[in-house]
Amino acid sequence: MSKLVRFAADILYPAILIFGLYIVAHGHLTPGGGFQGGAVIATGVALVIVAYNYKEVVGWIGRGGLMGREVVGLLGFIGAGLLAFFFGLPFFYNVLAGQGGLFGIPVPYGPNPGELNTGGVVPLMNFSVGIEIWGGFSLVILYLLSGLLKGDEQEEGS
Repeated sequence: MSKLVRFAADILYPAILIFGLYIVAHGHLTPGGGFQGGAVIATGVALVIVAYNYKEVVGWIGRGGLMGREVVGLLGFIGAGLLAFFFGLPFFYNVLAGQGGLFGIPVPYGPNPGELNTGGVVPLMNFSVGIEIWGGFSLVILYLLSGLLKGDEQEEGS
């Protein structure tokens, strides 16, 4: 791609990343959450792949890094569910809600004024899902493009 497209991708990717993380962080207060925020971040990865060469981008991030994000997201989500077992409560019980501290401020009556630390375990689950979707969607995009790359190589060989 041209230098202008690469420059625009370099400028837009951090903004897309921040917006995706904003959607993930505010998922328990507004429409959105881990899945939507992870999908937004993965579109930023798609933008970088389009702006730069496929082989160059795979060299930067690699499939192992994206698979690592998937594993971290999955283990974080399961860990958030198992957190309740340590307190003798059912799986995915919201043990942090209303307890004070990080993510545990009691929710006031009426509309929530936007306090991020009122969700209990839900924000932890949102971040885990966001990391999982970021890695998974990015891997899907890479595998789809690798199929196109192999098809181009076969056409050149014929």
